[in-house]
Amino acid sequence: MANAIPDDSPRDMKEIEKGREMQNGSAMAHVDRYGFMGGDQYTDPDDEHRISFEKLRKREMKWLEMFENWEKCMSKRFKKIRERCRKGIPPSLRSRAWQYLCGSKFLMEQNAGRYQEYLKRPIKPQWEDDIKKDLHRQFPAHEMFTARGGHGQEDLFWILKAYTIHNPHDGYCQAQGPIAAILLMHMPAEQAFWCLVSICEKYLPGYYSPGLEAVQVDGDVLFGLLKKTSLPIHKHLKKQKMEPILYMTEWFMCVFTRTLPWGCVLRVWDMFLCEGVKVVFRVALVLFRIALGEPGCLSQCPTMYETLEKLRRLPIQTLEEEYLVQESLRLNITERDMEKEHQKQIQRRQKTKELNGDKPGRHKHR
Repeated sequence: MANAIPDDSPRDMKEIEKGREMQNGSAMAHVDRYGFMGGDQYTDPDDEHRISFEKLRKREMKWLEMFENWEKCMSKRFKKIRERCRKGIPPSLRSRAWQYLCGSKFLMEQNAGRYQEYLKRPIKPQWEDDIKKDLHRQFPAHEMFTARGGHGQEDLFWILKAYTIHNPHDGYCQAQGPIAAILLMHMPAEQAFWCLVSICEKYLPGYYSPGLEAVQVDGDVLFGLLKKTSLPIHKHLKKQKMEPILYMTEWFMCVFTRTLPWGCVLRVWDMFLCEGVKVVFRVALVLFRIALGEPGCLSQCPTMYETLEKLRRLPIQTLEEEYLVQESLRLNITERDMEKEHQKQIQRRQKTKELNGDKPGRHKHR
């Protein structure tokens, strides 16, 4: 399961080499406010969207007030929490907010000492080898992960190892690396571990299991929703017989951490940890329009190769976080639409299995 997402592209390898040069001191790097020294995730300060200090301070005070009465807010004022997540969580409170939103804070409290216990247990040699081979691929241009064997890579290893002990059925999957890494950028290792557990078990159940059935189902769901939001693009992909697994695996399994500009990634995660996987579907549908929705774009993609290149090489340099958020919220797709399409795809798969002589699947997505 280590190669559930595509191997490093030439672009990724350039980023890795750049990170090594910075580590060796042969290049002076300006570190952006997210910790990136280069690569696709680097954010030019001149291109950043920043809110005023006064507005930021007001938002911080509102979040601190919610933290004091979190359970009451979640039960009686969830729409207000959702609205504030959509506006963007203040950077100074993002770590705490993510842990409250996904429930990992309470999960860690209920399992005090268990993470340290996991670290002491042995791991399957194959999983250990796979994890170590993948460590240098996780954001090599970020200051936490540039140094081979540095504290960032070391903590990343322990988190991924602990998860294989926590969930030996699924073990290690390469796509867990970027998820664990973004969490480590925001919080200590033990807190990041329990966030990872929550994401894998509550938000993306079955995504990292052998066979990737949950991912394949969601790919079919995404394709069905695309018919409702962008019919010409849907017809184009259907004509070229493009399976969703070809273009959506990295988007969904890595929750866009390897796809979008970092400001967009954080805004998407703010909403994702509040509202769930439906946010991932909405963002993916917007990305289809960005990649293939311009007039004349589909005619430039006569074969599957050109279409895949468009989807894999999104014009992210021009993508603004506020635009992405607002476009995702404007889509004419409801939760009912998503659930209806999901049930349709589950039933279709079960019928196919029965026709093939297999027992009906027990995949439960939500």
